[in-house]
Amino acid sequence: MVKKRGYHHGNLRQALVDAALDLIEAKGPTGFTLSEAAKTAGVTPAAVYRHFEGREDLIAEIAQQGYAVFGDLLDYAYSTGQPSALASFEAVGRAYLAFARKYPGHYVAMFESSISIQRTPELYQVATRANGVLERAAEELSKHIPAENRPPPQMFAAHIWAMSHGVVELFARNSPGTKSPFPPEDLLETGIGIYLRGLGLLEKDG
Repeated sequence: MVKKRGYHHGNLRQALVDAALDLIEAKGPTGFTLSEAAKTAGVTPAAVYRHFEGREDLIAEIAQQGYAVFGDLLDYAYSTGQPSALASFEAVGRAYLAFARKYPGHYVAMFESSISIQRTPELYQVATRANGVLERAAEELSKHIPAENRPPPQMFAAHIWAMSHGVVELFARNSPGTKSPFPPEDLLETGIGIYLRGLGLLEKDG
């Protein structure tokens, strides 16, 4: 989790974000009010409106901060997986699972709050940067295939994103009734391998 900081003059905005993160984890993105966020942060409700017009603005700020961290984690995973394109691709998938576990409040704000990434230019920029890491990894993985036979990297990057999200939702967040005898990381890695081989994206020695 992001380390919580107590409120003092100058960081009220972040204090409200931290308070809302606790509420999102406990009640979901629509289960609390701005007044509750203010109370949790130890400030008056009126103070909230100096920084956020409504609850969705507050959640959008959380999503923006989450995507910034998310993009950094994916980029680091991609870089440390080199020089193998497959290793980098799989590392990005594992980073997705790690982020969901370590930053559950941000994850919910990003993917389960109905907040559009186009809500603000800043949110759109950090969200597309994170997606761009996966697309870059996908493009690198398919470079050995002739261009005319190469599937669009945006397509299979989106498929892997969806697969990662599914594994998180079903098996990595302690969802009731969805236990698996296999670790989420193993489920995702084998799923990625099967999918990529089906597309012909893995070289014979990959």
